[in-house]
Amino acid sequence: MALRISKAELPVELRENMIRQFGAVPEPVEVVWHNPQVATASLELGRRVSEWNACDEHLKSFAHMAVAALVGCSWCLDIGYFQAQNQGLDLAKASQVPCWRASNVFTPQERDVMEYAEAMSNTPTTVTDELSARLLEQLGPAALVELTAFIGFANLSTRVNTAHGITSQGYSDACAIPLTKRAGKSGVVLK
Repeated sequence: MALRISKAELPVELRENMIRQFGAVPEPVEVVWHNPQVATASLELGRRVSEWNACDEHLKSFAHMAVAALVGCSWCLDIGYFQAQNQGLDLAKASQVPCWRASNVFTPQERDVMEYAEAMSNTPTTVTDELSARLLEQLGPAALVELTAFIGFANLSTRVNTAHGITSQGYSDACAIPLTKRAGKSGVVLK
């Protein structure tokens, strides 16, 4: 897929900061920079979301990657896997997120989080009272509120990226274990 909107020229300071942070300028920033007001608000929201600390970072990483796999945002899976390496997440486990239902490496709590992420991302949403109650019991109200808002942010990011035609940028190439492809509805791994 090709970008549907060309890349905009970023201010030098922002460009250099992105390269220091990620090793390359993230394409979503370059595309959205056509409207600096939207780009700046998105970056600020992302920064603020990353400061939330009531919910375990690993669970939020799995949730974001589950949303990305469901929506089809290869860019978010790519950067999510790369960031998982930097956060000390089990990369073998992280590589299985796209096919988490067929994988046996996840804890029941991790599976509930990924199920919740998918259920929130479905249209219409398919979150059940039972799933919500299990997560409330496991995480507590503050962490569940945070996880829910975080998944909402993941949906914003993944859907903007896919609508703009943004795909994997190669961040995960730096990791030793390749991402598993998402399993289809039948459980068969898609190539």
